[in-house]
Amino acid sequence: DGLKDSAGNSLHYDRVYTIGEFDLYIPRDEKGNFKKYGSSAESYGDTLEAMRGLIPSHVVFNGKVGALMGDGAMKANVGETVLFIHSTANRDTRPHLIGGHGDYVWATGKFINKPERNLETWFIPGGTAGAMMYTFKQPGVYAYV
Repeated sequence: DGLKDSAGNSLHYDRVYTIGEFDLYIPRDEKGNFKKYGSSAESYGDTLEAMRGLIPSHVVFNGKVGALMGDGAMKANVGETVLFIHSTANRDTRPHLIGGHGDYVWATGKFINKPERNLETWFIPGGTAGAMMYTFKQPGVYAYV
């Protein structure tokens, strides 16, 4: 039936981007340097131990550092409405669009719920996906963090 505002009116978007937020747990040696292994099987025990600490060595969007920059930048034109879908596997997260905001936000991905409005930052619980819709009003570089 499509996305609706809180009054039940249809919403539309021109583009959609998906952002996967990932925690990486890379084992370190006694000096704090990242360890290297010949295979993923060799790293299994150390990686499992690093994960038990629940402190990631890296938090990345779409699988790697810089994935949303350069050729991977999420682009839009002035006047376009973009739907951003953000998922996170393990930990709570709080995305924010610097220079913009969430015109409409479904923080837990439940599109049958009424969206929240005009949020600067939105809370997405671990293990869920949330969505935010924003209409770009002026040119510029907007950072998604």
